[in-house]
Amino acid sequence: MTKPSDRQKPLKPSNLRIIGGRWRSRRVEITALEGLRPTPDRVRQTLFDWLEHLWAGQGQDLSGMRVLDAFAGTGALGFEAGSRGASEVLFIEHHPLACQAIARQIASFNAGNLRLMRGDTMQAMKKLGQLNQPFDLILLDPPFALALHLPAAGLAISLLSKTGLLYVESPHSWTQLLGLANESTRSLLEHAFVVLRQAKAGSVHYHLLQRNQQGVD
Repeated sequence: MTKPSDRQKPLKPSNLRIIGGRWRSRRVEITALEGLRPTPDRVRQTLFDWLEHLWAGQGQDLSGMRVLDAFAGTGALGFEAGSRGASEVLFIEHHPLACQAIARQIASFNAGNLRLMRGDTMQAMKKLGQLNQPFDLILLDPPFALALHLPAAGLAISLLSKTGLLYVESPHSWTQLLGLANESTRSLLEHAFVVLRQAKAGSVHYHLLQRNQQGVD
């Protein structure tokens, strides 16, 4: 029997703020789930600064861009993209409570450019790959313990437009991740993507990659 003093304190719901665009300063709900790790403000700001620089002349506007927030969790990255003008943001999440929170948030924004797909992310990405409806930006931040970064990046190849961008958040650098892969996976991803930007915040590495136009079709 667990003594009261030995029990872990229950997790409490919290929230984070959207930092740019039409929903700037609006709050996004963080469900009290073990292992849920929302991308910090500083990292989100850096990511969208990178995008602003790459899409010069568009400012922080993602108008016309289709965005996939895989392993959405809180949906913070996808909501940030939607706030900044993405024409469509698709969230994929499997945890029922996280899905409920994302659905509530979508309803609160009353925006037609936000859509939630419930279920296993890897299976959903495989199905999406058959639709021939490419995304311009895929946000990839799976639970670190599942080690799905490289398998999901492999699926992202067929989901991205020819100049599409892939954001990867990981406990390892991209080079380290590739070093952990088998030879065929490493070769596939080395040819498929080029690293445009990378940085580290605490123990988290984050990267912006682009499809290599001379790589995999």
